[in-house]
Formats: sequence, structure tokens, C-alpha cells
Amino acid sequence: MWFKNLHLYRLHDAPAITLEALEEALSEQAYRPLGGSEARRLGWCPPAGRHGERHVHEIQGHRLLSALRQERLLPAGVVREEVEARAADREVAEGRPLPRKEKQALKEQVYEEFLPRAFVRSQRIELWWDTRQSMIGVNASSRKRAEEILDLLRQTLGSLKVTPLSSRTTPIRAMTTWLTDTASRPPMLMLGDQVELKAQGDDGVLRARQVDLDGDEIQTVLAGGRQATRLAMELEGQLSLVLHDDLALKSLRFADALIDEASQTDDGDDAVLRLETDFVLMAQTLSAVIEQLIDWLGGEAQATAPSP
Repeated sequence: MWFKNLHLYRLHDAPAITLEALEEALSEQAYRPLGGSEARRLGWCPPAGRHGERHVHEIQGHRLLSALRQERLLPAGVVREEVEARAADREVAEGRPLPRKEKQALKEQVYEEFLPRAFVRSQRIELWWDTRQSMIGVNASSRKRAEEILDLLRQTLGSLKVTPLSSRTTPIRAMTTWLTDTASRPPMLMLGDQVELKAQGDDGVLRARQVDLDGDEIQTVLAGGRQATRLAMELEGQLSLVLHDDLALKSLRFADALIDEASQTDDGDDAVLRLETDFVLMAQTLSAVIEQLIDWLGGEAQATAPSP
């Protein structure tokens, strides 16, 4: 249940939808198994998996949704080899080179034949909707995957105005300052042991793990003009994370005390109650951490609401 990554979005003119209405809308866009000729499919599924039937759980204004994404894995090399073999056979049989248009048709034929036999990869992606703060967080490894879930929610609701959460001080500027000036670091902020540094121009990216970020090596690189685009940090008693230059929070690891608190809750072996207990503790922690981060970054930047 505990999120590993988080892409954050600000809701504008958040739709006022009851829990019952949202459940009905999600059910209409529920996941259906892939058809034999389908390459991928995305739909809503119960966050509790086989232990529950509801498509949304709400506790203290925090809503939890879950989507299932499936896609067939058909390596391009496999298709290419088959196309080349069939094209060679036809060229021999017909005594002529196969035109490009016919090769393309052959490729499409091979793809359609092989697709139903391809392996299927499944991925669950959770969405946290903080109705009180008008904010959405998507537990996805990439911005692209997060945007796919938002598109699904937009399709489900009919309209959804969101923009990526942004701050007045850019994360790059703040992270670089925290690294180079120890006095600028907020009292609750502890640096981790990994960083990504980029230079202006084409000097590439320097990634370092398990290093002393206050050590001479990193400081020398920073003095050369590089800027921090990723930085590992910890907020004591809450969680550790890697902050990215687009304000994505990755490699989330919640404090042991928080995990222990969740595990000590008497859920009577009820999987749904366990899910909801973990979720509300996680959501409350994330809300506090995000508020603190945005404050350290000079407050939230005012974004213009997009079209539905």
C-alpha cells in the first residue's frame, strides 16, 4: 500500500462529486481483460484487489483509487526477423524485390498474428485524491504513466482541470543552495547519500550514490557550476525521499515508527481495514511533508487553470 513514488498535481475548480457518484463513474470505466488483438488496456480496479469490490476508499477527505494497466510485450526484433524471413521467401518465389509498401503490409500482418501470443505485463497504479487540499498524487514511476491515469480520470469524470504542482523557488535552485550552503538548510531537513548534478551545456550528468554530499569531491563539482537535479533527503520521523527537479518525489521510504504504528492497529485480519489504516496514515504524512517542502521552496507558484 505504501507509495514508492509520487507525482503531484493541483486541482482547479475541483469537481464536487459524492463518493457514491464517483464509485458509479469508476465502475463504468472498470478494467476489462485484454482482447486477443489489443496491445494495451487501462481501467479502474478495486484498491483492495481480490479482498474488496469498491473502486474508491475515502477516509477523512482522502480518496484512494487504483488503476490496472496491461500491455502485450512483443519485441520489435521478433517481428523484424519474421518479416525479413517472409519477405525473402516471397522474393524468391516471385523473382522480384518486395516493394516497401508490401513489406509494411507484411509487417502489419505479422504483428497482428503474433500479438495474441505475446506475454502480458500488468501494472497497478494508485491515485491519492486529497479533497480538502484539492491535490492529486499518483504513485507512478514516470510522469508519462501519471498523465495516463489523469487522462483516465478525466474521461471518467468528463472534466478534470489539473496542473503539475509547482513552487516559487525551483527545486533545482533550492537543492543546489542546500548542498553548497549548510546554513541554508531547514532544521528538519537531513541530506541523504545520493545526488544528480547537471552542467549547463553538454557536459553530461554526474550521478553519485553512497557519498558524503558535504565532502570535498561533491563540493568541488558544485563549485564548477553544476546544479542539483535530484537530491536524497530525509524529514526526520516522517520519511526519506529523492526530490527531483520537476517536484516529483521518488524512492519514498516511510519512517519505521509510522510503519510500526500501522502494524499495531487492530484490524481483526480485515484486509480492507488494513488497507484503509495504512492509507490514511500515509496520506496524512504525505500531506504534512508536501506542505513542508512547498514552504521550504518559497510557497506554491500560482498556475493558470487549463482547459477541461
